[in-house]
Formats: sequence, structure tokens, C-alpha cells
Amino acid sequence: MSARALPLLFLNLGGEMLYILDQRLRAQSIPGEKARKDEWTDVDRKRVMNDIITTMFNKKFMEELFKPQELYSKKALRTVYDRLAHASIMRLNQASMDKLYDLMTMAFKYQVLLCPRPKDILLVTFNHLDAIKDFIHDSPGILNQVDETFRQLIETYSCLSAGEFQLIRQTLLIFFQDMHIRVSIFLKDKVQNSNGRFVLPISGPVPWGTEVPGLIRTFNRNGDEVKRTEFITDGSYVTPQREGSFDLYGDRVLKLGTNMYSVSRPVETHMSGSSKNLASHAKDNIAPNPLAKEELNFLARLLGGLEIKKPGGSETGFRLNLFTTDEEEEHAALTRPEELSYKVVNIEATQEPGRRAELSRILGELEVAEPRPASSGKGEDLLALMDGL
Repeated sequence: MSARALPLLFLNLGGEMLYILDQRLRAQSIPGEKARKDEWTDVDRKRVMNDIITTMFNKKFMEELFKPQELYSKKALRTVYDRLAHASIMRLNQASMDKLYDLMTMAFKYQVLLCPRPKDILLVTFNHLDAIKDFIHDSPGILNQVDETFRQLIETYSCLSAGEFQLIRQTLLIFFQDMHIRVSIFLKDKVQNSNGRFVLPISGPVPWGTEVPGLIRTFNRNGDEVKRTEFITDGSYVTPQREGSFDLYGDRVLKLGTNMYSVSRPVETHMSGSSKNLASHAKDNIAPNPLAKEELNFLARLLGGLEIKKPGGSETGFRLNLFTTDEEEEHAALTRPEELSYKVVNIEATQEPGRRAELSRILGELEVAEPRPASSGKGEDLLALMDGL
């Protein structure tokens, strides 16, 4: 398992979340002069996007995220996105949050599968960040936060070898391997089967730096080419014209990771048989997780910097529905297997014994490590640093 996969997983899933929220907020927006107090306007949409992106790219949060560490469980990451999605005036109920997370994960899984070479996962990440910068182009302060993360990505990943990127790709695929949720966009484009598994193309551009298949060269012991044999391939391959840019600004060439919701399309999700089978076996897998203690500490550090903005005064939170109607949302909430729905776990950065005991009970009756005493200087406790951000 790669210790460098977590930032790429978080940023790409976060980018997909912002794509979906932007599309749904635009679809439900009412012109400001016509909107009632409980209806969305374009001003509300921009505020929600700005608040979530500001929280997502918080400096201390990013510093914690970029530290080398193993991937954590799906529940742990899902909790972070629950908290992140509610970092503004927007509110999602359980069914809509489930649907949002399903769309995020399946979209990024497809992108990882289709990457021509492992290093191109970084280009996918850059595509997400480029689009996020477009969302907040008129907010210089937030733009600076995103640019700083860009620089961290370049500094951290530009020096990695092809083998290290392959390990990152394998780590991400292992994370996604049991997720086969059907998405209508993929089903209509025939890139996903009815069982939720993706259909990978056998044609298209080959990875940068490689040749179109169809030729076998034979060499002797001295390294001299002595024979060439051509063969027919089942696919139609082309050589890419240029490599995508890995700089702060530039043409990424690769289109994976761009906003597929920019054109108005339905984004329904459906439970496939394999997902239901996974749910039926979830109760059987009750063995304690040996990393649970580290996960709790990880969540405490991360979520300490994700403050939910509660509406102040007479202002009320706006509810966003990711389904076409309220009836569809209610039906999804009633029919979704309980094992596939996650509860929101709020973790205080300063955890009193009662809170720790309750959190232990929720995540499997597991002991939580005692908080470290705060100290000054280089070893200052991250929990104390992030508290109150």
C-alpha cells in the first residue's frame, strides 16, 4: 500500500463532489428577485461553493493530509465528506448524502481505471483543481489556498518514479474494488454494465512514451535487432501528440477529471445486485479493525479543522435534494440497505472522556488513545493547533 495515495483520493473525490453540487445548485436556483426565503439563488450557490472550497483547502488541514500515511477505511473518509458537505448553509439529508458519495466514488474509480499510465492520475487531479479554481475565480484569497495545494502536489509527486505511481494506482483500485454502484450517465454511455462494472475500451491513445502495438522486435545477445514481426490488433490505437502539463498552469491534454456535469444530464444512481450482496455480508464482517485507534486519531486531527458554519441569527440553512423529487429522496432513504448508509460522526478536537467513550461505542467498542499533552515549538499538538480553525 502506498503512503502517498490519500491526498490524491481526497482531492479528486472532493472535486467530483463540487461538480455535482454545482450542477444541482444551478438546476435548483431561482432568480434572486423571484426567490422566496427558502429557495436557492445564484448568490447562495456561490456562497456554498466558496465556503466548502475554503474549508477543503484549509492550510493546516492540507498539511495534515499530505503527511505520508496509509489509506483509511471508507467510513472514515465518508465522515470527512459528510462534514465537508455541511461546511456552509447547505444541508443534505441521509439519502441525498448517500447518493452524492456514490456518484463521487464511481466517477473517480472510472477515471483511475482509464488512466493511460499511473502518473496520469496526477493530471486527473490537476484537472479537478483547475475546475475548482474556475468556481472561485473572483475570490483571490481562496484561489491562493488552491494554488498552495497545487504547489504541494507538484513538490510531493513530481519526483516520484513510475513504480511509485503504479503503487499509488493499485492502492486506489484496492480501495474501490468492491464498489459497483450503477450510475445512469455511465449506463447510458455504455461504459458501465448493468451489474455496475465498467467496460474498459480496447482502442484510443496509447500512454505517452509508448508505441502503438502491432510490432514485435527480436534482438540477439549483442542487442542488435535481427527480426521484425507485425501482428493485427483488435483495437485501433493512436500515438498521443504531446504529454499533458504537470505545471501550475498548462494544457493537461488528458480529459479525465474534467466536469462531466457541465452539460445538463440526469445523474441517478441505482443499487445493483452486487452492492446489495455486499450489504448482506456487511454484518458478518465484525472483526475489530487493528487500525481503528489510528483512524480515530486521524479523524480527530482532520475534522478538528473542518468547522461547520451554522446559520446565524434569523438565517436558515438551505436543503439540497440530489433527487428529482422529494418523493424519490424519501423512497431512497427507506429502501437503501442500512449497512450502506453512514452516520455523521462529529469529533471534537478537544475530546473529553465522555465523547471518547461514545465514539468508541459507535466505531466498534474500541479504545481511543488518550490525547497527547500540548507542547510548544516544533512538537506542538496538532489537535490543539487545529482546534478553533
